[in-house]
Amino acid sequence: MKKKLVAGILTAALAFGVLTGCGNGGGESETIVLTNPAQTEETETTDTAADAAEADTAETEAETPAQEAEAETAVESKGTITVAASPTPHAEILEQAKPILAEQGWDLEVTEFEDYVQPNMVVESGEFDANYFQHIPYLDSFNEEQGTHLVNAGGIHYEPFGIYPGTKSDLSTLESGDVIAVPNDTTNEARALLLLQDNGILTLKDGVGLEATVRDIVDNPNNIEIQELEAAQVPRVKDEVAFVVLNGNYAMEAGFSVSKDAVAYEQSDSEAAQTYVNVIAVKEGNENNEGIKALVDVLKSDEIKDYINSTYDGGVIPFE
Repeated sequence: MKKKLVAGILTAALAFGVLTGCGNGGGESETIVLTNPAQTEETETTDTAADAAEADTAETEAETPAQEAEAETAVESKGTITVAASPTPHAEILEQAKPILAEQGWDLEVTEFEDYVQPNMVVESGEFDANYFQHIPYLDSFNEEQGTHLVNAGGIHYEPFGIYPGTKSDLSTLESGDVIAVPNDTTNEARALLLLQDNGILTLKDGVGLEATVRDIVDNPNNIEIQELEAAQVPRVKDEVAFVVLNGNYAMEAGFSVSKDAVAYEQSDSEAAQTYVNVIAVKEGNENNEGIKALVDVLKSDEIKDYINSTYDGGVIPFE
């Protein structure tokens, strides 16, 4: 009995020694705390998730200023570009340029004009930055006649001049006394008369070229009357005359298609086609302004060329 008691005491002592061993020669005891393995794993997982969340937060906070700076740069305003334009196709094309320019920080404001005088006058006065409605011969003629100082900042497109049906639809049916309406401004009248000459309706003096007027007609075998009207008025008399000779933009406004409706029109390789490119016009000295250069670059971009080619059925051709 005593032996069993002693053995129990020794066993307890040994167990206690395992739990409370000696230190590393320091004489101090070291307590080993036993923990639940599941609790340890859970705690480590929670700590890891917390550390990851904290790292993500720190990373987000570190990226936010850069993102904000980038956003501010993307929408930073460079200013406003004001343009006077004919409604069709010029203002329509400019509308397509607006979002592209906006991405670059430019606000494009377009105002439509129905005539060929005021768009030049408002640019000359400085009220507008540019206009988009005219070709170079008209621009040069306007400067000479009005004493203005406008220059070409970039060629954008060409519009074939056409002869369109009025009360008749076949040029071979023209009779004495029939009327053909043409624009009365210097360069467009010459262009209309040259087109009529190319189609055998009349003959002009040799060498008059782009300065031709009705006074230069030397042969009119059908005794056709040429009615001279302000360009915007020509399409309005189409139901009163045999034919009308129209600028491309006024033809489209009247609902005409060059490829479908014109009985004749200027060919792309003609002198007129190369001469009458429509341009962005500005007051002399402003052609290299940042906003004007951005406007011209966008209007000559592939996006705008694609829009022109897919929209106007040959009535407007991008200028290379």
